[in-house]
Formats: sequence, structure tokens, C-alpha cells
Amino acid sequence: MTPPAAIVRRATLADLDVVVQFNAAMARETEDKVLDPATLREGVRQALCDPHRSLYFLAEVDGIVAGQTMVTFEWSDWRNAYFWWIQSVYVDPRFRRRGVFRALHEHIRREAKSRPDVCGLRLYVFKDNHRAQETYRQLGMPVCDYLMCEEDWSVRQA
Repeated sequence: MTPPAAIVRRATLADLDVVVQFNAAMARETEDKVLDPATLREGVRQALCDPHRSLYFLAEVDGIVAGQTMVTFEWSDWRNAYFWWIQSVYVDPRFRRRGVFRALHEHIRREAKSRPDVCGLRLYVFKDNHRAQETYRQLGMPVCDYLMCEEDWSVRQA
């Protein structure tokens, strides 16, 4: 029997608790990080309240939120358009390998391609998350030639 298809929708402020829960789980699972709950909650609230800052998309299976992604925006002067960055990808373990992320990716891709001010999609993936890298490759997003560098002032040094 084929599992039910995921239905994708934009998240709203009513989804705050599940997005916070998924983000905390993703940080623990992928990078073994414990996020400050108050900071995380306020960051998600700000994101959900300001569509110029980001967009969250949720995938539901039988009315249960099964996965999420967040999209942020990067202006490309070379292309005179935005890249949409797919971030905060998380699929509840009960729903993995059932097409949940594929549904999210396809929805975001369709929406982005329908806008003349968007030139493409990007995402970053933790270097040791080989399963996710293979999933992204299968969806047409191979690892590119750039490495990411950062200064992160939110992380306190020991």
C-alpha cells in the first residue's frame, strides 16, 4: 500500500511550537548541539512573523506535521535575482524515506521558479550528513564548488 502523500503549506504563527521542536531536534541530531530554548523560540517567532526575513513550509501527512523547511533570501548582483536558500530541513523520524522532503523541495522549487526575481535554489548541509547529501543530489542539487566560511558570534567560546 502506498503511503499517503505529503501536503505542503506555508507555516503560520500557530505552528510555532512544532517548528521550535523540529529545529531543536535537528540541531541535536545533525550537529549534537543543544539550542537555547528562549532564543530559538524568539528566532522562529520572528521568522514566522516577517515574510521578508524567511518563509517556513510544512509537510503534513494525514494531518500530522511530518517535516519542515525554511527559505531565506540571498540577492545575487551577478544575476539580478534572488537565490532561495533552503534551511532548517527536518523530517520527523516516523516519516523519513516516505517522500516528505521531496514534497517540500518540489513545492519550494515550483514556487521559486514561478517568480521572475528568483534565479535558483541553494542549501548547505552538514559535512558528515551523507544521507542528506545523497537525497539532495537525487533531487538535482549536487554539492557545488563552494565551501562555506563563517564567523558565528552567537556561540560562546570555552
